[in-house]
Amino acid sequence: MGQLQGTFVWYELMTTDTEAANRFYADAVGWQTRDAGMPGMAYTLLSSGGDDIAGIMELPENARAMGAPPSWIGYVGVDDVDAGAASVAAGGGQVYRAPQDIPGIGRFAIVADPEGAVFALFQGDGEMPPRNPAMRPGLVGWHELLATDPERAFAFYSGQYGWAKDQAIDMGPLGTYQLFTYGGGSEGVGGMMARPPGVPVSFWTYYFTTDDIVFAEARVIAGGGRIINGPMEVPGGVHIFQALDPQGAVFAMVGPKLA
Repeated sequence: MGQLQGTFVWYELMTTDTEAANRFYADAVGWQTRDAGMPGMAYTLLSSGGDDIAGIMELPENARAMGAPPSWIGYVGVDDVDAGAASVAAGGGQVYRAPQDIPGIGRFAIVADPEGAVFALFQGDGEMPPRNPAMRPGLVGWHELLATDPERAFAFYSGQYGWAKDQAIDMGPLGTYQLFTYGGGSEGVGGMMARPPGVPVSFWTYYFTTDDIVFAEARVIAGGGRIINGPMEVPGGVHIFQALDPQGAVFAMVGPKLA
C-alpha cells in the first residue's frame, strides 16, 4: 500500500434504509451512486469526479439488536491487516471484527482505539490509486475525533500509524483542538479534542467537502437531515456544520461561504 499506509482510504455508512440514504447523500453532497455488484450483498458506491469515495450498506441485524445506530466508519490503510489488528489490541484498543477477506477487493478488520472510537483497517489486493486534493467538492476534507483523553488518543494513532501533531488551537473552555497530519504530509488532515459534556462516547466525524456551505445546508434540510451545530467559520476561512442524516447518522460538511 506504500504511501497510503496509515491514512484514511475509505468511508462507509451502515444504515437502516439504504435507498433513502442513497438519495439523501446524492442530493446533499452531490455524489454519484451505483451498485457495486457484490454477490449476495447490496452495496452502493458513492463517487465524485471519477473517484470512488465511500459506500453504503445495510446496518447488520446483529448490530441493530445490540442497539447500534446508523453511523459512518473510516477505513485506515495498512500493509498487513492481521498484524495491524494485533497491534491495535496490544496498544490498548479492541478488535470488534477479526480480519476477514472481501473477495477480489482486500482484507479488513473493525477495531476501536483505547478511547472506544471505532474505525476499520483495510489492506487492498492491489495498489490503491492516489487521492485527489481533499478540498475538491465531494471528497472528505477533514477527520475529527472527540475523545475522553485526546493526548492518549493521539499517542495511540501516532504510535500505530506515524501521525504527527500540527497546529494546536486554544478553544477556551473546550480545551485544545489538536490538528494532525499523516502520510508524511505537511498540511493538517484532521483534529482531535476532548468530547464536550453531554457527548457520551468517543467517535470520529467525517467532513464532506462542498463548494458552498450555504447551499449544502439547504440541501441537507430539504432532504430531511438536521443541522446540529453551525454553520460557523473556522481557521482557514472555510465554514463547517455538523448534521444528522434522516436515519440518524452523524456527518459534517466543510467548504467556503459564497452566498
